[in-house]
Amino acid sequence: MTQPSPPAARSIPGSSRSWQWGCGVRWEYIAMAGLAAYGLVAGVAVGSNLTEIFIYAILALGLNVAVGYAGLLHLGIGAFFGIGAYIAGILTVGVFPFQVSFTTSLVLAALGTAMAGLILGAPTLRLRGDYLALVTLGFGEVVKVVLKNLEDITAGTKSLSPLPAPVVPGWLTGFLHAIHFGTDFRADYRLFYFLTLGILVVVVALLHSMENSRLGRSWVALREDELATSCMAVNTMRTKMSAFALSAALAGLAGCLFATHLGTTSDPHSYGFNCSITVLCYLILGGLGSIRGVLLGVLLLGGYEKILVPHLDQWVKSPHQSFSFGDWKLLVFGLVLILMVRFRPEGLLPSRRVRHEMHPEHPPDASKPVGYPPPQPPATAQA
Repeated sequence: MTQPSPPAARSIPGSSRSWQWGCGVRWEYIAMAGLAAYGLVAGVAVGSNLTEIFIYAILALGLNVAVGYAGLLHLGIGAFFGIGAYIAGILTVGVFPFQVSFTTSLVLAALGTAMAGLILGAPTLRLRGDYLALVTLGFGEVVKVVLKNLEDITAGTKSLSPLPAPVVPGWLTGFLHAIHFGTDFRADYRLFYFLTLGILVVVVALLHSMENSRLGRSWVALREDELATSCMAVNTMRTKMSAFALSAALAGLAGCLFATHLGTTSDPHSYGFNCSITVLCYLILGGLGSIRGVLLGVLLLGGYEKILVPHLDQWVKSPHQSFSFGDWKLLVFGLVLILMVRFRPEGLLPSRRVRHEMHPEHPPDASKPVGYPPPQPPATAQA
């Protein structure tokens, strides 16, 4: 008698490693390669706006760690964005004695905001859902008020300025001249364009690798069921703290890039609740827990705000009216939220795990290496 063949192996739901090797190069990397090529021919205005979109993409990916992966409803990401910007300002502007380089300020901003994330996370470890959202919202408002009132350090609403531009290393100068690039970050927008795009690629690659790590799977388990996760010998407290720290570190990284790109830390109100809820809109539109979904959400909403609105305002510009599409930004974002929650709550490009949770009646294609293929019935014994 022949032995029954074992059932077909099933891959881990939501895993992306086998998808990567089974389907080739990831689409997000192809899109970023296209943006790199476009940066060579983009104009100053569009190139500068795309640079800001790249920075907000890093910020949104940071929020995605806490909200999308770990399921921690975080409404204070704008505060960490501001902390990173002001750390960069304090370390680099001429009124303070530090005068560190851009690279050093970038690292210290990420580390400083990670510490702030741990400080916020420690007393909120036992909070969930709406209660955690209220605490993070309150933290964001407290940070905004502190930044506004510590005028001796933060200059209040005047902001810290000017932040010096990064300096091109000497060994890179010859190469930049050979490809007809400038060496002044303020004069040639392409330098900061490719710098922020390169950092974005590194962040995306880092998060992709963490998705398949033990820590990444612990975040997802925490999001699905904290009690069951703790019963599986996973330290939920440490898992939450790591999500808070990494989310804050990426926000601080984006804040340092933002302040350096503008040459000023901007007004403290730029890092308030509106900033946090706008970034959350990016996640909801693209898809929680999905890197490519987050990037798509930032590109659509950020592109509307930074690129499309100025062109529309210029198109309808008239001396007899003061209508501006920018005044209706929050209305557009609100309509997007309502429509997405009503008709596609998983987002435009959700992760395969989230897609299956939202639509269990439509399992993924069994021919693909990731998902929930229908179990194969065991072979019957033959004489």
